[in-house]
Amino acid sequence: MKNEGIERFGLLVHDTARLLRARFEAHGRALGLSSAQWRLLVRLLREGRATQARLADLMEIEPISVSRLVTRMEQAGWVERQPDPHDRRIRLVAPTPKTLDAFSDIRSVAANVYDEAMAGLTAPERQTLIAALTVVLNNLSGAHSADAASPRGEEDEQ
Repeated sequence: MKNEGIERFGLLVHDTARLLRARFEAHGRALGLSSAQWRLLVRLLREGRATQARLADLMEIEPISVSRLVTRMEQAGWVERQPDPHDRRIRLVAPTPKTLDAFSDIRSVAANVYDEAMAGLTAPERQTLIAALTVVLNNLSGAHSADAASPRGEEDEQ
């Protein structure tokens, strides 16, 4: 049985993510944050403290880009670099009191963007959407892990 409209799935997900980033960018300007800075703070708030390498992995960007981003954010007072208590060679990135104070504003902006994005959906439809996207994410995360664990990687698919 052919699933009508399934060929649009990839474009819909991509365009939705792009438009969500644009909305966050627009709202983030009020807090003085770019889209990349916004994403870094959200990841950092979830992690507590993290190495730049961990942040690069989470954000799926190059470590040098994270380093530059952290430097700009440190200068603006959003983050600080701290020594790792277990390894003095490592520096951890941590949110500052400025970030923690702005956290409720950040959450409020996120809630407004999500409400705008899901306007017209009932509460059960929103829950179904989130559950379905979680399954898709888990499926793809599992597939990525399987590819990485495979000794031949992509060659297995040929």
